[in-house]
Amino acid sequence: MKIGILALQGGFAEHQAVLETLGVEVAQVRLPQHLAGLDGLIIPGGESTTIGRLAVDFDLMQPLRLFGREHAIWGTCAGAIFLSKNAGREQPLLGLMDITIARNAFGRQAESFEADLDVPALLQVDPLDRPFHTVFIRAPLIESVGQGVEIFAQLEDGRIVAARQGHLLATSFHPELTGDDRFHRYFLELAK
Repeated sequence: MKIGILALQGGFAEHQAVLETLGVEVAQVRLPQHLAGLDGLIIPGGESTTIGRLAVDFDLMQPLRLFGREHAIWGTCAGAIFLSKNAGREQPLLGLMDITIARNAFGRQAESFEADLDVPALLQVDPLDRPFHTVFIRAPLIESVGQGVEIFAQLEDGRIVAARQGHLLATSFHPELTGDDRFHRYFLELAK
């Protein structure tokens, strides 16, 4: 299995480190030809407007959309925004997932927080039923999901922070910063 990580800006190195500990071949994606031969793609956190502008500059928008029709893509934080159909403002978006995102929904950097979430779907990769510790940094919120989109995780107050649509996955938080590889293992299952 070979997984790409969109390496234009943001936390791609952290995702790469997790995948490498799982024994997965990793490729950093910066140009359209880097998508060839990949089984899946992670779009990391960072700054969604910058990621979108760089994807436009490097002629990646259409190749990424075509890739996402056939292959698994997981967007974390800014990557979830980039995957969405609507981020509430003009910016380049892939429009692959039928989700509406509110950028920086939890406030500025100083309002970043951590929480333990129940994510029942992770039982597919780990039979121990335990919460997943999440890290939210200037995090977006999934305000609404369209038909065919599964709510994957919510905060205690019901706000949506993870969703799945077929082979597409979006998380508002940063699993790559937790030391828990269950989300990465789940994504690898999606990519098979």
